[in-house]
Amino acid sequence: QLQLVESGGGLVQPGGSLRLSCAASGRPLHYYAIAWFRQAPGKEREGVSCLSSSHGSTYYPDSVKGRFTILRDWANNTMSLQMNSLKPEDTAVYYCAAAIRMGCSMTVAEYDYWGQGTQVTVSS
Repeated sequence: QLQLVESGGGLVQPGGSLRLSCAASGRPLHYYAIAWFRQAPGKEREGVSCLSSSHGSTYYPDSVKGRFTILRDWANNTMSLQMNSLKPEDTAVYYCAAAIRMGCSMTVAEYDYWGQGTQVTVSS
């Protein structure tokens, strides 16, 4: 059984940067496709990045492309999300997720394991 625990959320000013981390335990993370999702109040959960378990391919929606980067640390069995040039509309609870699959997906239902979520607030 894979367990995921996030850290690194907080309050940041517009234009600032933040790095979220997700520590995995129970199984090696490299068996899984991994992703980050977010959910703002009153909105559905949406994907912001994913990384396949096979060829290391990534996907970012246009809303975060060029600003967010998903990373996997094989040695420490962690994943992270580097967020730059943050905007107020990036405010949400962010979740890391892992799926027993090869390819990258931004579909919530395809992910088997979830972290507890960490709040990111972008405000001046």
